[in-house]
Amino acid sequence: MRNYRAPAGEIDIIALDGKTLVFAEVKTRTSLLFGHPSEAVDRRKMHKIERAASHYISTHKADARARFDVISVRVGPDGEADVEHLKDAFEAGG
Repeated sequence: MRNYRAPAGEIDIIALDGKTLVFAEVKTRTSLLFGHPSEAVDRRKMHKIERAASHYISTHKADARARFDVISVRVGPDGEADVEHLKDAFEAGG
């Protein structure tokens, strides 16, 4: 599922990895001038993702372990994309 919207915020991707419910945030940058894409997922953003995930779990009565991932995309001047998938990038309440 893509772009789940909840009162608390939005989740870019929700997927199932085996029996684990994965909530993923995607960040894209064309330059490292403002840091690595994953650095944009700060505590405030993590908290919003956690609250939106909690809403999803309660609304869909999901009974699975939850995991929070970050997908970093760096697009070079030639249009080539370098994708990095950080599994378990952060923990709820962390």
